[in-house]
Amino acid sequence: MPKISIKPEIIFYILNFPVTNSYLLSLIVVLLFFLIAFAYYEQTKKVHKSGFFYFFQFIIKSIYELFESVLGEKTKVFFPLLLSFFMFIILQNWFGLLPGVGSLLVNDVPLFRGGNADLNSTFVLAIISVVMIQIYGIKYRGLWGYLKKFINLTNPINFFLGILEILSEFSRILSFSFRLFGNIFAGEVLLTIVAFLVPVLASFPFIILELFVGFIQALVFSMLTAVFISGAISSHE
Repeated sequence: MPKISIKPEIIFYILNFPVTNSYLLSLIVVLLFFLIAFAYYEQTKKVHKSGFFYFFQFIIKSIYELFESVLGEKTKVFFPLLLSFFMFIILQNWFGLLPGVGSLLVNDVPLFRGGNADLNSTFVLAIISVVMIQIYGIKYRGLWGYLKKFINLTNPINFFLGILEILSEFSRILSFSFRLFGNIFAGEVLLTIVAFLVPVLASFPFIILELFVGFIQALVFSMLTAVFISGAISSHE
């Protein structure tokens, strides 16, 4: 039975900085992310565009229209952040399903591990999302206008409601991070067990399922961020 570890394994050190297998794969995903963005940007300068350009143009337009149903005319302001969340998370999820991820070993330790199967990665994504929600809320409603959501001394009920609002903001970090981590890590465990128990081709339907789950999780994370941004910038007077 293959070894299943919740925490990522350390592959090597760079000046006492531990490079884990999930971090290593995340670096590859970030590099690919920038290469795709650069290639798309270069295509926008050309008169005769390639199929690559129109493919990603279709994807970007479809995702934009989806966020537009939540954010309306302000979508163009928040779209770079939301699209970055979606693309980075879906690439992380899908790269964790590639052949060799989890099976290539270095000193009995997997060389690569899905980035979002590491709670550290999902926790950082959640912190970025929640912090940006607060920043946009302050930007559009003003510092005091936004803080009134949390500090309301007009009566005891509103005071305790403000405390609940503060707790809900912190709980979003846990909700975002554990939802994404739990789904992706569970999927990797499922594929590992199925591949160990049955022939290779029998795991193919589960890989297709995990591709779909990876897409859904990227969409859920970015869409919830859009919903919370919409709530943060809207006045509740």
